[in-house]
Amino acid sequence: MNPVLLQAASAGGGSGMIMMVVYMVIIFGVMYFLMIRPQRKEQKRMASLLSSMEVGDTVVTSGGFYGTVIQVSEEDCIVEFGNNRNCRIPMRKSAIVEIEKASDGTADPTPTPVPDKNEKNDKNAKNEKK
Repeated sequence: MNPVLLQAASAGGGSGMIMMVVYMVIIFGVMYFLMIRPQRKEQKRMASLLSSMEVGDTVVTSGGFYGTVIQVSEEDCIVEFGNNRNCRIPMRKSAIVEIEKASDGTADPTPTPVPDKNEKNDKNAKNEKK
């Protein structure tokens, strides 16, 4: 082999190793911001949501069942399912996926607009002309 080529290859090995480490750091950084950070953010959001759960809140379980919380303890809660008030199931808080606060559902519905008397008279006038 040519000694010049061997010397050039050995000199480039150190810089190649540094570039490989730089690429690994960049890949890890991208993975952190695309995968790990959003997952931790979601875990914190769920933890705060579950800690703020109160009696009377409507919940959705991981199985897709809708129910109302009737008792809350440290790690467990008792959820009431159905309209007959006989189906009360103790379950882990971690099995709850969504929570709708009791105060959210008590808001006044939006009022329906009342038709204006002038609009009503205009419609009657158009029907009479036909």
